[in-house]
Amino acid sequence: MTVEGREPEPPLRDDRVDGRDETPNERADRNWDELMQELRVMQTGTQILTGFLLAVAFQPRFTDMDELQRDLYVVLVALAAIATILALAPVGLHRALFGRRRKPDLVRVAARIVKIDLVVIAALTVGVTTLIVDFTVNRTAGIVALITAVVVIAALWLALPRAVRRSLRRDVPPQ
Repeated sequence: MTVEGREPEPPLRDDRVDGRDETPNERADRNWDELMQELRVMQTGTQILTGFLLAVAFQPRFTDMDELQRDLYVVLVALAAIATILALAPVGLHRALFGRRRKPDLVRVAARIVKIDLVVIAALTVGVTTLIVDFTVNRTAGIVALITAVVVIAALWLALPRAVRRSLRRDVPPQ
């Protein structure tokens, strides 16, 4: 019994029809854990690309790059820095909001940051691929690599999820 003589209310249950029985806070905790897993994967790939880019400047053949390649290199280093900052932003946000019962808001904002980071990482990946092929083969091959990488990313990151969502909607029986 509470001080007012009433029984405490049970925690709110989620009204989503998704097969889960969880409170909004439980859902936020689960979604936060999933976001952190995604960020770990993204951060590892970004760190590898960043390390590669930083090492390139200290290689003897770095001076063999033409002006366009050097400009692309500088843009890629900037993108790598932005990707790293974006990947760390949700952690900083979590620290700032820790213990303030704002997890659903934190998850919503962090999810947006992760989407932006994916775009930056896509550009970084395409750029690194283009730079390597352009430098090692030639400019035409670099452009082909750029177009191919953009098409592959668009297919895997945009078209495939849409197709899966569409397929799942068709497979759900009417209620």
